[in-house]
Amino acid sequence: MPQIVFLPHDEICPEGAVIEAEPGVTVCDAALAHGIEIEHACEKSCACTTCHVVVREGFDSMGEADELEEDLLDRAWGLEPESRLSCQAVVAEENLVVEIPRYTINQVSEKH
Repeated sequence: MPQIVFLPHDEICPEGAVIEAEPGVTVCDAALAHGIEIEHACEKSCACTTCHVVVREGFDSMGEADELEEDLLDRAWGLEPESRLSCQAVVAEENLVVEIPRYTINQVSEKH
């Protein structure tokens, strides 16, 4: 089973984390299932950028982002070539290293 390494994030995951994820699950769902409370203001419907992550390793193992995700990512804070919306980034067979950006464009966090 692939592992996802979450790099440390001051608020969401201060120590970082290593979790196992079933292939076919999204990075967001895997994180939430393991207590990593990544923001997802649109309830994972690909309508915002609050779940933006940067996939530092394993990026090419995931399917490509569709046009809607690409358009939304253009609005994300700290966009990088390996940026994905975690609600759309599906885990494949390869391990991933994921960084949760320090900021989002969300004005208010609603702790789901």
